[in-house]
Amino acid sequence: MSLLLLLISALVLIYLGIGGTTAAGVLVLATVIGLFQDGWHIASILFGGGLLALSLILVLPGNLRREKLSKPLLGWVRGRLPQLSDTEAEALRSGTVDWDGELFSGQPDWSTLLDYKPSQLSSEEQAFLDGPVEKLCSMLDDWKITHEEYDLPPKVWKFIKDNGFFGLMIPKEQGGKGFSHTAHSEIVMKISTRSVSTAVTVMVPNSLGPGELLMEYGTDAQKRHYLPRLAGGEEIPCFALTSPVAGSDAGAIPDKGIVCKGMWNGEEVLGLKVTWNKRYITLAPVATLIGLAIKVYDPDKMLGDDDVIGVTCVMVPKDLEGVNSGPRHLPMNTVFMNGPTWGNDVFIPMDQVIGGQDMLGKGWKMLLECLSIGRSVSLPALGTGAGKVASLATGSYALTREQFGRTISQFEGVQEALEPIAGYTYMMDAARLLTAGMLDRGVRPSVPSALLKYRNTDLMREVINHAMDVVAGRGVITGPRNFLARAYQAVPIGITVEGANILTRSLMVFGQGAIRCHPYIVEEIEAAGMEDQSAAVDKFDGVFYRHIAHTTRNALRSTVLALTGGFLEPVPRQGNIQSAYRQLARFSSAFALMTDVTLLSVGGGLKARQRLSGRMADCLVHLYYASAVIKQWHEEGYPDDQRPIVEWCLQTSLRDLKLSMRELIINFPVPALRWPLRILVFPLGATGLNGPDDKLGTEVANSIVKDTPLRQRISRGSYFNTDPDDPLGRVLNAYRLANETKEMRDRLHDAMRNRDEDQLGGIDLLMGHQRKELVDWACEQGVVKKEECDKLLEALEALYDVIRVDAFDADGIKSLSRSAKGKRKVVERPPREET
Repeated sequence: MSLLLLLISALVLIYLGIGGTTAAGVLVLATVIGLFQDGWHIASILFGGGLLALSLILVLPGNLRREKLSKPLLGWVRGRLPQLSDTEAEALRSGTVDWDGELFSGQPDWSTLLDYKPSQLSSEEQAFLDGPVEKLCSMLDDWKITHEEYDLPPKVWKFIKDNGFFGLMIPKEQGGKGFSHTAHSEIVMKISTRSVSTAVTVMVPNSLGPGELLMEYGTDAQKRHYLPRLAGGEEIPCFALTSPVAGSDAGAIPDKGIVCKGMWNGEEVLGLKVTWNKRYITLAPVATLIGLAIKVYDPDKMLGDDDVIGVTCVMVPKDLEGVNSGPRHLPMNTVFMNGPTWGNDVFIPMDQVIGGQDMLGKGWKMLLECLSIGRSVSLPALGTGAGKVASLATGSYALTREQFGRTISQFEGVQEALEPIAGYTYMMDAARLLTAGMLDRGVRPSVPSALLKYRNTDLMREVINHAMDVVAGRGVITGPRNFLARAYQAVPIGITVEGANILTRSLMVFGQGAIRCHPYIVEEIEAAGMEDQSAAVDKFDGVFYRHIAHTTRNALRSTVLALTGGFLEPVPRQGNIQSAYRQLARFSSAFALMTDVTLLSVGGGLKARQRLSGRMADCLVHLYYASAVIKQWHEEGYPDDQRPIVEWCLQTSLRDLKLSMRELIINFPVPALRWPLRILVFPLGATGLNGPDDKLGTEVANSIVKDTPLRQRISRGSYFNTDPDDPLGRVLNAYRLANETKEMRDRLHDAMRNRDEDQLGGIDLLMGHQRKELVDWACEQGVVKKEECDKLLEALEALYDVIRVDAFDADGIKSLSRSAKGKRKVVERPPREET
């Protein structure tokens, strides 16, 4: 009994995170007492002797432990740690760790999350959204942009330049707006709800491009010259990274710059002779300043002894001889400027290297850090914007569209589609704001930026697909009336660019996070890479045993929290969501344990185990998004009307987290570890956490159908109008009128159900175009009051107009194929079953 108590005491000490030496000392005492109590039985001697030896080594003097244990362990660890390429090593040194580090620790501090400074807009930023952004949105006709002009109208280009949209992030003293990352995200998101092509045009110069790189790394002279010109639209920038033979593997780019001397402004200067061939470059067809990522070589040793300098970022003016750009790609019928650029032996001076000659060879780190900024803002904002416009439009359409005598929003099948539209949009928005807040606090979130880009664009695909299911035939007919087509067509672009989602999920999120966010792995890698063996052993000895205690503690926490439902875990009481906190803490411990087991057992083979890495990424995504939802609800003061959607998001995240963890363990690449991991992570089986029930799902579906503050909250930040001639405004106008005339229409429907055929005077109720006759009949019969008749007719006209679709005559179709203004007809009478 004494042995058992002391063993439990040692485990409790480890569970609580009390020093490993203290716990080892208790283990020594427990082993000796146990041997005495058991009469020195041979089995006890063998087991106890091994335990005693391990315990004594852990508490022995440092020199002896280093020589007898740490030194051989270091050699073993060197063979297990992943082998990193120069590109991967640079990636690990870039960016910073924030809440992602807490999740990887296995013991997240929830007060830290709640205390983070929230993302907020200044009064100036809000005024810009309410003024120039609102005006820009009102100027956009997406059908004309994408099917007639194949470009933004000249007046829109001028408005964007004149109002500083290309200089949102450039400091005021250099001619820009000096806005926060949150403001940048809000601006891009709002424009995207109106026109994806315009949103991309605005976001690219403000995210990855020469402007961002110049602000972070440019010389004073470069900043003085270029930043005011970029902010004012005098220069249009692009940045070219992707080559035909090096897409995802950016470290293998073949584009090069050779150190040499050449003529510049009439003088011979040191510079680079640059050759490149890039594609998929946004704004390249109209750019006047082309940013390039190239590899620099110095074959003549003009700079030193190395002939390979490395990846470098340079700026090439478009008007130089040998620069080629102008042809366009057409990405899925979104017509933002995108195309190839190429050049051969174009000479530029060292002054055109971003940051000057001192930054030669440092381009990859520059790109990674700036990419983490842009990737945290641009595509996540587009994904969230798609969710908001889908929530707004589809919820409105579901209320206004009637079948079988009732609105389709009452059909459970439709509610099943509306539910994730609302829930996932709230989740995307919360994660977007959490990450933008990190940027505004000075964090460079390399891992959160990758998972946010992957998850938001993936949820964008789910949300838009659900919206198309609800809108059905109304959504698949191309034309000016279609309010979903552009978002639907843009989905593959978001999935593909800035790190394709397959690559991001299966390699980047966990592959980078497992090392970058781990509390000990980075130091162990550094120790393993040290040439001084004595210093390497010292460094390793100082971290490895803390790592062992960390792993043991998370194994214990995973099991104990699973067995107790997390009741031993202290969690915040705000919002009355303690159960969600406890389950997230449990799975954070399990995730940290799985991280260590994966690195220990798979090691350098992790890159080839992409299913494993992808499932680990999914676990981290669900932990992060649940955290974001909690943070967002906290910042808004825990409003009770948001509780259903918050509960839906948390229950959905926990269900998906459980399933991802279960699949991870079932398919773990080392079969012998599967059962032990099941026992540690799911000691009672993978039960419970089944996600939202139907009652909660119905509440969430109705949150975008009913005209409530929650519906306004979900769609907050999107462009809103009720113009009956606008594709979205037409739906929102009908929604408004449907709500205003509900009581009148209910009376009309009751009267129609109880009608006498002779009273209808020949009105065919199946023919929706006889709306005027129907209202006149209702007025004559006293079904509606005289002063209500005009309003009722307006509502019926609007409700009918919502379901109408576009049709083109033969000449119109031919004209569209020639990118001209085709003749268009609107179908006046939909099929009989749609009336």
